[in-house]
Amino acid sequence: MIPFAVADAFTDTPFAGNPAAVCLLKGWPSDEWLRRVSREMNLSETAFLVHRQGTEYELRWFTPQVEVELCGHATLASAHVLWTSGCEGRDVIRFHTTKSGELQARRLSSGEIALDFPAKPATPCAPPAGLLESLGARAVAVARNQFDYLVELATAAEVRALAPDFTQLAKVECRGAIVTAPANDAPFDFVSRFFAPAVGVDEDPVTGSAHCCLAEWWGGKLNRTDLTGFQASERGGVVRVVRTNGRVQLIGRAVAVTRGELLVPPA
Repeated sequence: MIPFAVADAFTDTPFAGNPAAVCLLKGWPSDEWLRRVSREMNLSETAFLVHRQGTEYELRWFTPQVEVELCGHATLASAHVLWTSGCEGRDVIRFHTTKSGELQARRLSSGEIALDFPAKPATPCAPPAGLLESLGARAVAVARNQFDYLVELATAAEVRALAPDFTQLAKVECRGAIVTAPANDAPFDFVSRFFAPAVGVDEDPVTGSAHCCLAEWWGGKLNRTDLTGFQASERGGVVRVVRTNGRVQLIGRAVAVTRGELLVPPA
């Protein structure tokens, strides 16, 4: 039997933020087994952990369709699950990933968790065919990083009102689309939504990896290193970002909502 938990990330309120499943494995099974578990969990991401030593773990993330290179909310959920299920040692957990190198989670005295992630800045570009049409958006600016397109709109109200055509958006060649605008309510500096139908996630409730891009975008525009974003999905979530030396600290809270055991052995 394999222990697992589901935790809501970037929130301190159950049934808000972004839920991620966290599975604790003794070794790596086949990729197909990992994909099947992810489809069974049917959340935007499932995190799989294998313990190395002390507070060091190997980490991989899967959507219901594919393995992804970087996932913030499932990493935050993983750290929270480990610290609330008896993980011993210092207030730092090191996650070793094959696709994004070493990532760290640090437990803060405030009860928040700070993730040390790589910055993922976006470069301004022309919008590809179908992007703005599928979003139903009028862009102020469009940019792209290695994962996603970023689309800046004029107002937070426009971001909140979007109703994308997911079938058409899935045809745009990218992982997903980050849509963002300046916030109009304190204490937030910007708002965003994230759509990724091409990888099986029509709208992600709160997206840590997108904030590795948003931190650079709004930090540059506002000439700030410390900002707070609100992801305006139906569930909603808060991500504080701190930029430093090509890295981004993603700071937030998490709450566990489910614990259990997988009864199907790894294959």
